[in-house]
Amino acid sequence: MIRKASFIILLALFAFTKDKGLAGKWEYSGGIYNGKPEAASKDYQLQRQYDDAHYIATFIEKGAEPIAYEKGYYILKQDTCLETQTFSAQPSKLLHITLRYHYQIKNDTLTFNGVLPNGTIVQEYWKKVK
Repeated sequence: MIRKASFIILLALFAFTKDKGLAGKWEYSGGIYNGKPEAASKDYQLQRQYDDAHYIATFIEKGAEPIAYEKGYYILKQDTCLETQTFSAQPSKLLHITLRYHYQIKNDTLTFNGVLPNGTIVQEYWKKVK
């Protein structure tokens, strides 16, 4: 009887602690690039939609159709996000290059920290939309 109760408690704990990864929609809310803060634009929004392995980045401007400007896939390993861009609407030096970011989700904010191949140190903030 005690084993059965312990097993049920263990299952309940796993149900509440299951990691959902990055799944959902996130909106860019600013960042720090090489130590210089950059606010999110008031003229447009940048959003990312994640599923369990892929993302689509979208540019949204009032009165215009949203534009998918980047797509790719990602893998989470502990506190690291390995992200690979497979499509870019603009010429990109990051196409098919895997970037390594430290990521953290706290409340409704996703934070990425990393160094781009050109040496730029980035810290980006993304707010959960849904």
